[in-house]
Amino acid sequence: MNRGLLLRFENLVQLRGACWQLRVLSSREVFGAQWKPVQLSARPVGSLLLHPQLWPKHRLINAALPQCRHLATKEETKKKRKKIPLTRGEVEIRPKMTVEELAQAMGKDIDHIYEVLLYTDINLDSVEPDSVLREDHIKMIVQKSGMKYKSAKLKEEKERKNTDAVKRPPAEPAVLTPRPPVVTILGHVDHGKTTLLDSLRKTQVASMEAGGITQHIGAFIVHMPSGEKITFLDTPGHAAFSAMRARGTNVTDIVILVVAAEDGVMEQTIESIQHAKNAGVPLILAINKCDKPEADPERVKKELLAHDVVCEEFGGDVQAVNISALKGENLMVLAEATVALAEMLELKADATGLVEGTIIESRKDKGKGPLTTAIIQRGTLRKGCVLVAGKTWAKVRFLFDENGKAVDAASPGIPVEIMGWKESPSAGDEILEVESEQRAQEVVAWRTYVEQQEKMKKDLEVIEAKQKEHRLEYEKKQQKLAHLTWRQRKAVMYKADRHLMFSRPKERTEMDENTLSLVVKGDVDGSVEAILNILDSYDCEDECKLDIVYFGMGDISENDINLAEAFNGVIFGFSVKANESIKKLADKKGIKIKLHNIIYKLIEDLKDELNSRLPPTVVETTIGEASVLDTFSVTVGKNKIPVAGCRVHKGLLDRKMKFKLIRNRDVIWKGCLSSLKHHKDDVQVIKTGMDCGLSLDKNLEFSVGDEIICYEEKEVQQTTSWDPGF
Repeated sequence: MNRGLLLRFENLVQLRGACWQLRVLSSREVFGAQWKPVQLSARPVGSLLLHPQLWPKHRLINAALPQCRHLATKEETKKKRKKIPLTRGEVEIRPKMTVEELAQAMGKDIDHIYEVLLYTDINLDSVEPDSVLREDHIKMIVQKSGMKYKSAKLKEEKERKNTDAVKRPPAEPAVLTPRPPVVTILGHVDHGKTTLLDSLRKTQVASMEAGGITQHIGAFIVHMPSGEKITFLDTPGHAAFSAMRARGTNVTDIVILVVAAEDGVMEQTIESIQHAKNAGVPLILAINKCDKPEADPERVKKELLAHDVVCEEFGGDVQAVNISALKGENLMVLAEATVALAEMLELKADATGLVEGTIIESRKDKGKGPLTTAIIQRGTLRKGCVLVAGKTWAKVRFLFDENGKAVDAASPGIPVEIMGWKESPSAGDEILEVESEQRAQEVVAWRTYVEQQEKMKKDLEVIEAKQKEHRLEYEKKQQKLAHLTWRQRKAVMYKADRHLMFSRPKERTEMDENTLSLVVKGDVDGSVEAILNILDSYDCEDECKLDIVYFGMGDISENDINLAEAFNGVIFGFSVKANESIKKLADKKGIKIKLHNIIYKLIEDLKDELNSRLPPTVVETTIGEASVLDTFSVTVGKNKIPVAGCRVHKGLLDRKMKFKLIRNRDVIWKGCLSSLKHHKDDVQVIKTGMDCGLSLDKNLEFSVGDEIICYEEKEVQQTTSWDPGF
């Protein structure tokens, strides 16, 4: 073989070896083997070195490296991505983290947190994404997820400076000036309080009220013939408005207790006396309706002795005036007694400086926005003043008197309606004037912050109590599984609770069919408060659950309709309106709107709505009774059927009705008859005094003396046992 052919053959062999090496390089990452030069059996290694110039080694490497680098870069990128997983990372934790915050810090979804919580004493039914976890649970979750934890460096929060508004120090006696007395009229419902005030003002207030019952606090100024002014507060006497009466007493100087001469001391009379005692306010007794034939003023005075109200004629200090508010008898005597007592009290106030007062009532007006009725107790209120009450503030735009007439100023002891509030404050809130709008915003921000802190504290107490309860349950479970190994115990607990993982807390909460959802709207804050106080007394959750989804002031709106639709609820409105478009929308969506002007009618309607949600009960009505006098059996085919010989001693037996068999006062069978005979004839009805033979649809043996009762079942609508107290 010539030399040229031999060289060509060697080159082919070397080329084959290079290709094989490239294949090995490309697959070494897959098989994990370290790359080595491949020795070919067809040619010894020495032959490759005889002619290095034909295929130099560095050229083989250079040819293979680009492919190798490309493959390594791709694989290393994947490898780097796999090495980043947060399961081997470090998690910054802090006390009181929520489930959602912990999941974000770990780079996990919330389901992962729920799965780990199965191994703790926490009840998953009470865990929401915003539920706060204990620090030991947070650490355990991180560790069980294969992570390490480190405590986050918490910034030391500086104690927030108190920026609340406070009352001014007491004024110097030299700057005090006389002010009108604030007189509150208290008493039982329908004892004539509003008629008395009506006669004093010479207006027809009583005729304008729904059902003749006062259902708001009314603040009025009465000008006496002698020139004195008296500010009267007319409070509701109905049982539902106890909070309003208490609020009226707290801002008053004198209480006029109205008692009907023919009725005497009643429930709200006693409550009114207690309100006056709690506030330390002197009483004047007005015995009303003395013009009636059955009136007995002396009986009223004696009944009041039992409640520590001692009139002057019995040696006490309470003035008693017999009046007839309807006919206007002795009203001037009552007014003079009020003025005389006010002079003895020497009522004075500081009419200078920043304003202080109390909100008597709060409401929303469609054109004017939030409005409040207030009694000014210090300073002089004018347009432009910046006021703070509760968690809202106002720049006074307009002031109105009790007749709706705009006024420029209101001095101490004068009731006034204030327009300009950002939001509606609550009745009973204290009014304080501040220097500027910025200062008002600081005060509101501070009060909101304090409320949030108190809420967080209460929530934490509830959470800790729940966790303690769940921990005790967990320990009991552990004790039951104490005989098992650690792995067996964990496996049993995991299997028992695993189904909870597949339903999130929001999905687990379902609306109970036997629930009445309410949207409550009222004309003023006090009315809504009274209704909510009544609903707070509801104690029949086992019959039908009561759920208040929203309450507020103002007329019925589209938002109220949408809320009621979402919760399948009913809208109750008190002294508010619903325009035609709202009524049409409600009819279209099938939403009930119940509007009332009298409090007890609203409660009656609410009870009817509760009754409609209760399932009907089955009532048994007895139609006839019979006694078993003898027993025998008849053969039908191959079967022996027991038959009872009976006599009807009350009512009748109707084969279409249901029957029950009573033995020794125990019901041992209920059902229908298979046969009813009289003298071997099949009959439908057996009347009183007749004998019959009957068999049941079940082969039961009869005994002499058994009772057969024929009855009818009827469905009757249940009524709620809730008693609102009036």
